[in-house]
Amino acid sequence: MAQPPPDVDEDDCLPEYRHLFCPDLLRDKVAFITGGGSGIGFRIAEIFMRHGCHTVIASRSLPRLLMAAKKLSAATGQRCLPLSLDVRAPPAIMTAVDQALKEFDKIDILINCAAGNFLCPASALSFNAFKTVMDIDTLGTFNVSHVLYEKFFRDHGGVIVNITATLGIRGQVLQLHAGSAKAAVDAMTRHLAVEWGPQNIRVNSLAPGPISGTEGFRRLVGDFKASKVLASPLQRLGNKTEIAHSVLYLASPLASYVTGALLVVDGGTWLMQPNDIKLMADFASFSAKL
Repeated sequence: MAQPPPDVDEDDCLPEYRHLFCPDLLRDKVAFITGGGSGIGFRIAEIFMRHGCHTVIASRSLPRLLMAAKKLSAATGQRCLPLSLDVRAPPAIMTAVDQALKEFDKIDILINCAAGNFLCPASALSFNAFKTVMDIDTLGTFNVSHVLYEKFFRDHGGVIVNITATLGIRGQVLQLHAGSAKAAVDAMTRHLAVEWGPQNIRVNSLAPGPISGTEGFRRLVGDFKASKVLASPLQRLGNKTEIAHSVLYLASPLASYVTGALLVVDGGTWLMQPNDIKLMADFASFSAKL
């Protein structure tokens, strides 16, 4: 069985990185990455920077972003601009994009990676809890994409990669909110690919499976589903580096004729993993009141 590339569980840079290294692949490109201060977004930023890209990492927590940017620049020698914003607030996005353009004069790539999720039965899901996830995942993706289109992509072209999930491909217990939000983003990907293609803008989705070393895996999967994940075709979990490599492909010139696509990166898990209806009993008294 082929071994996965190296990864670390914490939000830290890889101690050694030579896997598929091509420093000119994104040379002097600039990527704007929401959710870039931690988890998969952090690793995407690192892999991009190791391939010659400068980055803007954006999320709500400025202290986390500042620490992440320092680690990323030290490990890669590339520039990283940390910007605090809430993807639900268009004025904050406009300000952040203006700051990024002032710093770098351009933005070539947008990675929409900001997301929110938790486990909850549909019957216990509050109106506000459902709305919160839709606002962060779906509306947030639209907001950032629309602002970047207006301020740069419309006249210069660009690449958008939306990080979604396999939840919307089939029904999944306890995930009505996230599955609906991500399915809407996948639909948005196809619509934008059609409408913005003439402006030389490519738009694709990437759906990760269960990824080790992430907050989402710890909160949403954990030990109680580990045996089922390991029963997937590749019989192991994925890691953040593997997701970042796949995003790198979609964002790079290697995918210059790819748009409107959904790339599933889950080791085939979605093909085999069954729903566990018995899990519903564990959440019988749970209510999401965000």
